[in-house]
Amino acid sequence: SFSSTPPPLPRAPLRMPSSPSLLHAVTLDDSESSSSSIDATMMTEIMHEKLSSTTNTADVNIPVESPAVIAITASSLNSTMSPTNSILQTRSIDLLANLDKNTIINTSILLFAMSLVLGQILSVNVGITRGWTPTEIAERIPLDNWRFYTDILDMAPLQTKAATSATVYTIGDIIAQNTEGKDIGKLDLWRVVRSLLAGFVGHGPMSHVWYHVSEDFFDTVLKLHAWWDFVPKVVVDQLIWGPFWNNSYILLLGLMQMQRPSQIWDDVKRTTIPLIISGLKLWPFVHCITYGLIPVENRLLWVDAVEIIWVTILASEASGGTEEGIGAENEASVRSEETCGVR
Repeated sequence: SFSSTPPPLPRAPLRMPSSPSLLHAVTLDDSESSSSSIDATMMTEIMHEKLSSTTNTADVNIPVESPAVIAITASSLNSTMSPTNSILQTRSIDLLANLDKNTIINTSILLFAMSLVLGQILSVNVGITRGWTPTEIAERIPLDNWRFYTDILDMAPLQTKAATSATVYTIGDIIAQNTEGKDIGKLDLWRVVRSLLAGFVGHGPMSHVWYHVSEDFFDTVLKLHAWWDFVPKVVVDQLIWGPFWNNSYILLLGLMQMQRPSQIWDDVKRTTIPLIISGLKLWPFVHCITYGLIPVENRLLWVDAVEIIWVTILASEASGGTEEGIGAENEASVRSEETCGVR
């Protein structure tokens, strides 16, 4: 008679590692290993890869679908992955331990501000993008944001320029503090607020007045309309407006820090000449574009954009050039704040 049960498939012998920890699993009987919930096929494939890379091996004939093979593979995988999991867990614990309250607060504030800005930028065309391709949307976003900014600038030039300078001075001070080596948890938020107010109350409105007065003086009074008329404008800017704003900025910082008048005056005398000399490294070249190419209404935006780079340079110099005996870290912070808004 013929049996209806098909003959068993041949079982290929495998080379098993001679490691005691792995060979110990071979002694497991079927009753002990049958409780494993690991998929036999998957674990067998992994076992093949695992054992093929083992250099110290011994011939062990054992069926590939045997529960003992599954136990061996699971044991070897656990021994391999445990150190990695331990390292990841340790790093996660260290990261959470380093997060203090200031880090969480400062990060939340920055993320909230960035979310507002990005939301405004990306939603400029909400409601009118039906049928647009992603390429058309990407092309229109910067153009329509610029149009949105110029429309607001036409309606409220003074307020728009004040807000522009406040934003730039805030970014500049955060960059300056980061250059000093302060991480986000150690940011001096009151210093950031002082820079914001200096830009909003001082630089924005005063620059608005200066650029219009300067343009009217050269166009109406001196009647200069030649191609080179930007040259005297740059000279006047560096000799009059630059020092005037630098000292105004030092004054605003001193008042917000409630310093004594004598201390503010000492800071003005100490910084006037060095800041003029520092400004000559950059601003004459920048103002050739400011007064030669940029329209009057957009000059403040151009200058504020350049000031972000300028602040980083000045903050680096301030943090690296402290005097002995004053307290290097404190002196660097003071000088960096003084130079955040100067030109």
